[in-house]
Parts: sequence; structure tokens; C-alpha cells
Amino acid sequence: MSSPSKRREMDLMKLMMSDYKVEMINDGMQEFYVHFHGPNESPYHGGVWKVRVELPDAYPYKSPSIGFINKIYHPNVDEMSGSVCLDVINQTWSPMFDLVNVFEVFLPQLLLYPNPSDPLNGEAAALMMRDRATYEQRVKEYCEKYAKPEDIGAATEENSSDEELSEDEYDSSDEQVAGKADP
Repeated sequence: MSSPSKRREMDLMKLMMSDYKVEMINDGMQEFYVHFHGPNESPYHGGVWKVRVELPDAYPYKSPSIGFINKIYHPNVDEMSGSVCLDVINQTWSPMFDLVNVFEVFLPQLLLYPNPSDPLNGEAAALMMRDRATYEQRVKEYCEKYAKPEDIGAATEENSSDEELSEDEYDSSDEQVAGKADP
């Protein structure tokens, strides 16, 4: 049993050492968030998502559970829950893969090559098959509305950035008052 535990720790450390921002959900190493950027040359480019990862007790022998926290428009992602239809991961998963593979291979492939014939979001699948240009425009609208970098910050991060903004606004209003007092 210590082998899967060590492997979990090793894979998590490898993910943290890569270019991905990882936020632990609790003290354990089984649940965490990863900030995931949409792949280049796709309608998802420029979008940033907070992805929840849950590692089963049997990891790495069983694949991780993946879900988008902020909304994404995609045939294989449930729009309401964010859960991902990752038959690809479940069917092809092997202990040889690690968490970095999920974010460098599996998720980019899912976004680049959606499978509208096995949808979790029937509307997105139908639109993709009927009118690819309109589908891609809708994807971009969702990216603009829900997947900007500031949309994925944790509540504590948002509060600290709000405080910084408040200080900046306060400083600029001081400058304006000082500017008005000079003449």
C-alpha cells in the first residue's frame, strides 16, 4: 500500500514542479486544483480553467477523476457540473501515465478533438456537428465570460487582489486631491 502512496506523492510533486499552478484542497494529497490553459491553435486558446483532480485510493492503477470548476463549452464536459467524459483517460489509462500526462496530453487532446458522438453536453455536440463556426464562436464567448485568469482565483486570492486594487484606487484618489490642491 505504501507504493501507491509514494507514487501519488511523486506524481503530485512532479506536477507542482512543472508549469502548472496546483492548489491543495485539504491536507491529504488526493484532492487538488490545477490551473489549466487552453491549448494553442484552438478556440480554447487564452482560456484558463481551474480543474479539480481527485486521485482514487488505487491511483496510479486507477485513473484520476477530473472536473472543470469554471464553465467550459464542450461536447464532452457537463456544463452544469464540469465533470469530464474522459473515456479516453479511463480506457487508455495505465500506471505508466502520471498527472503531468493528464494536463499535457489528455486534456489538450480532449479540447482539440471533441467527440460529439458521445456527449455530456448535447447542445454543444449538436451545434458542433451542425455549424462548426458558430460552435467555435460560442466556445470563445465562454472563454471570455468564464475562463479569464481572474475567474479562477481562490477566494483568498481574490480578496488580496481586491485589497490591492482598493489601495491603488485610494492612492490615485489621493493624487487627484493633491493635484487639485496645488492650483
